[in-house]
Amino acid sequence: MRKWMINFMQLLFGSAAIFLSSCSQNTNSIKMKGSDTEVNLAVNLAERFTKLDPNFSIAISGGGSGLGITSLMNGHADIANSSRPLSEEEVEQFKALNIELKTIVFAEDATAFVVHKDLPISEISVDTLAKILSGEINNWSALLDIDLPINIYGRQSSSGTHSFIKKKLKIEFTSAAKEMTGNAQIIEGVKADKTGIGYVGAGYVAHDPNSNQKVKILKIREHSGEKAQSPLDPEAINNSLYYFQRPLYQFVLASSWEKVRPFINFERGAIGRKLIEEHGYYTLENQQHEI
Repeated sequence: MRKWMINFMQLLFGSAAIFLSSCSQNTNSIKMKGSDTEVNLAVNLAERFTKLDPNFSIAISGGGSGLGITSLMNGHADIANSSRPLSEEEVEQFKALNIELKTIVFAEDATAFVVHKDLPISEISVDTLAKILSGEINNWSALLDIDLPINIYGRQSSSGTHSFIKKKLKIEFTSAAKEMTGNAQIIEGVKADKTGIGYVGAGYVAHDPNSNQKVKILKIREHSGEKAQSPLDPEAINNSLYYFQRPLYQFVLASSWEKVRPFINFERGAIGRKLIEEHGYYTLENQQHEI
């Protein structure tokens, strides 16, 4: 009897081990985390993809590029959406953990600077932006015929957009800048604040007509005497004329590559490219092939 019970328990636990192993290797479940710039687009891409192939499930969350990259390190994501490249420190961390990644550039984005719709300004120079965001200029009287303090609505340091702006302008952000959790919070802050200025993904604001009615997207002039460029102008982006444009990345665990490959190919296909463009982003010609 005792021997029978032992054999039964071995069979039971053996079956459980096989079941758990099959769950952990589920090839149709994908976790994607990271950039708030990309999150709305990622959700819509995933929704369309899973309608075409209901066998797949894709869980998506934002929180910033840094969070997505960290999630790859600790095994909590298969794909990290990122609006910035890996830092040197992150590259070394992945090497130390013996984690191999594949890097995809799947779209081009532009960062838009927004102000309240009633603020009497339509364009701004790169140099002036640097002085505002660093705190050197803290009142609109330096630019306009109004005496109002400038309120800055920005992102947390874990945000890829925060890092991108900081590096492009070669500044440290003023401590007075408000740190918001995402694009939506920044838009809501500027909509309610006639003295506010903030930065968001151009694709995000372009995809929300309601935001366009409540905030004003500033044109950016890189050098004195040059034409100011809009982040919503495809011609300016295609000719690399807009100062704050950048590639959007997806970092994929090499160990997850085979299961995410169908989704990546969907992004690069006709339907995926159309969705990317509908969200105000720009597709890349050299991405039009399967992998």
